Order: sequence, then C-alpha cells, then structure tokens
Amino acid sequence: MAGHSHWAGIKHKKGKADKQRSKIFSKLSKEITVAAKLGDKDPGMNPRLRSAIQAARSANMPKDNIDRAIDKSSINNEINFENLRYEGFGPEKVAVIVEALTDNKNRTASKIRTIFHKAGGSLGTQGSASHNFNQLGVIKIDKKEVSEERIFELAIDAGADECKSKSDFHEIQCSVNDIYNVKKELEKEISNFVSTEIEWIPLNSVKVTDEKKEDLINFFMSLEEEDDVQNVYSNVELKK
Repeated sequence: MAGHSHWAGIKHKKGKADKQRSKIFSKLSKEITVAAKLGDKDPGMNPRLRSAIQAARSANMPKDNIDRAIDKSSINNEINFENLRYEGFGPEKVAVIVEALTDNKNRTASKIRTIFHKAGGSLGTQGSASHNFNQLGVIKIDKKEVSEERIFELAIDAGADECKSKSDFHEIQCSVNDIYNVKKELEKEISNFVSTEIEWIPLNSVKVTDEKKEDLINFFMSLEEEDDVQNVYSNVELKK
C-alpha cells in the first residue's frame, strides 16, 4: 500500500509477516467497503470496487474476507468514511503525501501530526508538498500475465501515456481521468491485476546519506502502521 515510496521493498524485511499481512488486509477491506458503499455492489458495474477486489486477490486475501467487506457496506450505514490527504516534510526535509480513509478526521490528523513531529518533520497545508509530484493513474500487472511486447501494444491501444516493465510487474501510467477507461480496455485481454490506483509520482527523487536512511524507514513504517493511513508517497530514493 506504499504507492511509489522507494522504500517499499525494504519495509518487508522489518516486522513480522503476519502483522504486516493483517494490516494490509485491514486497509484493503476498508477500501472495498467504501467502494461498495459509494457505488454498485456488483464489481462489474463499479470500477473502484472491481479494482479494490483485484488488489485484495493479489494480496491473497481470502474470499470470505472480501465478501464480509462488501456486506459491511450495507450493515454500517451510520459510518461515513472520508478520503483525506495530508502533506508535509519528514526527516531530511523529504516531501511526503499521506492518504487516509477515516471516520474521525480529528483523530487521524492528531496521530499523523504526532508521527511527523516525533520524526523531526512537520505537516503543511495542502499543496505544500504535492507540487513535488505528478498525480497519475497507475495500473500494475504481474509479468507472468503478459509479455513485455504485448503489454506495450495493449497499453498504446488502450490510450495509456506510458508503459514500463519493472522486475516483477508491468506498470502502465495514464491521466487520472482516463484510468478506468484504460483499465476497461486492458480487461478485454487481461484478468488479473496487481493494483489499479491513483498515485503521486515524484518529479525528482531526493537521495539521502546512508546514516539517515534508518530514520526515514522508521518514519514511513510508523505512518503505514496507522489504521487510517491507506498510502504513503515520498520523493526520497532509498536503495536496498
């Protein structure tokens, strides 16, 4: 759930796998519930719900968990989640965007502000950090699903702006407004997607010294461990 943070590969070495998986399942379940609450309960008629379910399957979430998350959207009518974005600067003045899904924005703001302050960073107003990023639609597909040559052809035909092949997956980028149209075209040939998300892509990456990396990793981990936090983006480059 760490979006384009360059530390995504590093974080899995820390903490227990079971605890990490439980956190991921919790966040995915919340997204499924909200997507089902805001739109149709049928994934075929609700692109956001369909994408949330596909992400859950990619994370090996049991079908029972997915079904319960959808059912919860009808049961908890009194609970209203809000999508919130926090911007600020962490250790070493790196730009950070935190996306949250919460039913209590005062609680969430207080917790996130505390994490920033403890790390020597500070929260800013909206726009204070986001000018360091481009907001794009990002679709990820496991490399086992389709060849590099074929996904490039499909991406162009679907109207995507860019297609990159990483170590484990293909990444297709498009404008935010086009993401579900591009995804719909890709679904004609591809069934399984790693994720379909609107992400904040840094315009330029900032490098930090080796001795400062641990502080940044701990800062990002603290943010991701908060139940209300869905995604964390940063312009820092942390090599393994």
